[in-house]
Amino acid sequence: MITAVESKIPTYDKIHLKFKLNGRYYDAEGLKTVAYCFIKEGEPHQKRLGDFLQAWLDKNDFVSVQTSGSIGEPKMIKIKKQAMVNSAIATGDAFNLRPGDSLLHCLPFNFIAGRMMLVRAMILGLELDVVPPKITPVFDTTKTYHFGAMIPLQVENLLPKLHHFKALIIGGAAVPHKLLEDIQDVDTKCYSTYGMTETVSHIAYRALNGSDKSDWYTAMPNVKVSVNDKDCLVLEADYLFDGALETNDVAVMRSENEFKLIGRIDNVINSGGLKLFAEQIEKHLTSGISERFFVAGQADDKLGERLILVIEGEEREIDESIYANLEKNEIPKAVYFVDKFVETPNRKIQRKKTLELLK
Repeated sequence: MITAVESKIPTYDKIHLKFKLNGRYYDAEGLKTVAYCFIKEGEPHQKRLGDFLQAWLDKNDFVSVQTSGSIGEPKMIKIKKQAMVNSAIATGDAFNLRPGDSLLHCLPFNFIAGRMMLVRAMILGLELDVVPPKITPVFDTTKTYHFGAMIPLQVENLLPKLHHFKALIIGGAAVPHKLLEDIQDVDTKCYSTYGMTETVSHIAYRALNGSDKSDWYTAMPNVKVSVNDKDCLVLEADYLFDGALETNDVAVMRSENEFKLIGRIDNVINSGGLKLFAEQIEKHLTSGISERFFVAGQADDKLGERLILVIEGEEREIDESIYANLEKNEIPKAVYFVDKFVETPNRKIQRKKTLELLK
């Protein structure tokens, strides 16, 4: 089996002969033609596909990719094409993908997740069906797909049709408690992934259902994981990016390649001398709140910061039984409602900008 660290791996200009896009086989020359056609006459998602294909086939050894903007403003960064090839091979190994396997592509091409689905197909020789990136994707229900990638909302909307997928990676946002319960009864193997634009898509994953279900992420082969003095993850993977990448994600290590996420250090709430992790509190609230929500810190003269709960939607009474699994100091001191959360282009909640609406 070829791995991402072997020297004789495909280079980014080598399109696998078994690569099939929307039912047709393509080599590099054929892709140049279809890219031009998509850009000139395609639907919006096809135009973006065409733009990426042209960038992939040009003489540069990198492509420019927009970060999600979940922290700060979105920005464009350069990623080496060979790193994307290496990432594709690592994913192929982790999920046992073989030439001729079928994939559904229903994500935007603007971001790394959508672009990597195409790269995996081109490099591994997979059959890729590209459909518009809608919240309820429409796809060929006469087929069974070996692999797919979706955001939680897409999975929620496709629950009755998940049997068409053998394996799904779910990313882009936390998986809601209700969805986590629902996928326990499906045969599709569902995984949560960890990664970011800078790591060229995911570098770790964990099973959300089935016999392998776990709260612990397992790092991909040849990814070194550790924590710094702030207990934030530090990642090293020289086949994907240069140097050590320090993240803002607080984690606990179980072994040299297993970790559990606690929350983002920039979401920590310092209240009365206690450090409260927003994501851990939210985990205990998900079963009692049907709307989107988050908890945050609000300036307070006594406590420094007081814990608040922010819910998207119309104002209503809160049943305090939803706090049953929280410690006393984890119970929000105030509840606010916002008509619509501020989001990034790929629907991640921008907490700080949403909190500004409260003013």
